[in-house]
Amino acid sequence: VLLAAAVCTKAGKAIVSRQFVEMTRTRIEGLLAAFPKLMNTGKQHTFVETESVRYVYQPMEKLYMVLITTKNSNILEDLETLRLFSRVIPEYCRALEENEISEHCFDLIFAFDEIVALGYRENVNLAQIRTFTEMDSHEEKVFRAVRETQEREAKAEMRRKAKELQQARRDAERHGKKAPGFGGFGSSAVSGGTTTAMITETIIETEKPKVAPAPARPSGPSKALKLGAKGKEVDNFVDKLKSEGENIMTSVGKRSAEAAKVLAPPINVESVHMKIEEKISLTCGRDGGLQNMELHGMIMLHISDEKFARIRLHVENEDKRGVQLQTHPNVDKKLFTTESQIGLKNPEKSFPINSDVGVLKWRLQTTEESFIPLTINCWPSESGNSCDVNIEYELQEESLELNDVIITIPLPSGVGAPVIGEIDGEYRHDSRRNLLEWCLPVIDAKNKSGSLEFSIAGQPNDFFPVQVSFISKKNYCNIQVTKVTQVDRNSPVRFSTETTFLVDKYEIL
Repeated sequence: VLLAAAVCTKAGKAIVSRQFVEMTRTRIEGLLAAFPKLMNTGKQHTFVETESVRYVYQPMEKLYMVLITTKNSNILEDLETLRLFSRVIPEYCRALEENEISEHCFDLIFAFDEIVALGYRENVNLAQIRTFTEMDSHEEKVFRAVRETQEREAKAEMRRKAKELQQARRDAERHGKKAPGFGGFGSSAVSGGTTTAMITETIIETEKPKVAPAPARPSGPSKALKLGAKGKEVDNFVDKLKSEGENIMTSVGKRSAEAAKVLAPPINVESVHMKIEEKISLTCGRDGGLQNMELHGMIMLHISDEKFARIRLHVENEDKRGVQLQTHPNVDKKLFTTESQIGLKNPEKSFPINSDVGVLKWRLQTTEESFIPLTINCWPSESGNSCDVNIEYELQEESLELNDVIITIPLPSGVGAPVIGEIDGEYRHDSRRNLLEWCLPVIDAKNKSGSLEFSIAGQPNDFFPVQVSFISKKNYCNIQVTKVTQVDRNSPVRFSTETTFLVDKYEIL
């Protein structure tokens, strides 16, 4: 019978231990503390026995993987089990170090439970353990989809109510009556102006575009209703662990924090606000050559004050790549062609209020290699049973500033973590999905090229397709709104602009 599986230091300090029979913490810590003293360095055995238990162990750099069994346990089966335990650990930990093991302790415990149940070995292999611990659930997906739909419906209903209250305030002001306040507060002491300010703020908050999916939302104080917030049971469990002297580490997704910083909305949103958004879809061959590059851009106009509903946008187009432009059907096409101004066909009409209106869109499709904004060169070369992979990037469009760049390289499964040689930036190894993510905070004219070298068992075809994602506050096609004027008096109007350049698909096949 297998009593416990543990990862400990050379001095016998337990980092993570899973007991498969009823044992106290003091007992397991005492057994592990005694383990290094029992080892005889002169012998080549991988087990050691005492009067009551047998230790079966395997060295892992500065650590030991130790199985504690009864003395009548089958040692051949225990050695086979030990090898499986030793192969599981690199699946979850990038390095065989104490802090890395501690950070992924729960992942390791879940995997250990798949190998051994009630002290007896389960008939599983590494691939099955990976599948079981992922816990992919159709019911969970359905539940999440239903919850997202309910959230969207709730936001849509909130916007509709806000617009109704704004309209009621305007009607009341026209008739010289006092504006209605919020109901349900016990009194109508809240003034109409405050109501509208609060609602307008809510509308702007809820209508922000979903620019890029982030792994985790940045944490912060909020008084709003939180779906799926952690309950008291979790809090009590964490407090109990802290009282026992455990260090509870909280990690916030780096990428989400950086993305939030990069794509933070303009602090000063004017009554006339424009969103300029571009999305790129690009496919390259691994030996060079652009198979296809397609870029779509759009200017969205949002007017929050009806005083500025009759305006014209002055557009400056300095693009020299042959971009195809297209205006909205209600926009005066002749005015745009001759004077580069966006205005309605009927000058007496107004643009819609409090809604995003697409007024101009453009499209660029090409196979010209010089148009690629960021080139990726991945060069895997076989070396015995392993592969040495060299990958480099170069920014061709130096006017761009790419933020939160992630270059994702697929890895062969079941071969452990890659050995990193040289790297510009940082990397993350996702052992669950068998991916290596090369992370670069900024790529611009000052930091236009960089490289990564690593080695891992595999074939050259295993490292494709390479995928790239980034976000930028500068657009690829140099199309900007330089001025906004009123139709009647031709007087300038204050406006704000929000520019976003995103990746729809960016692959090297």
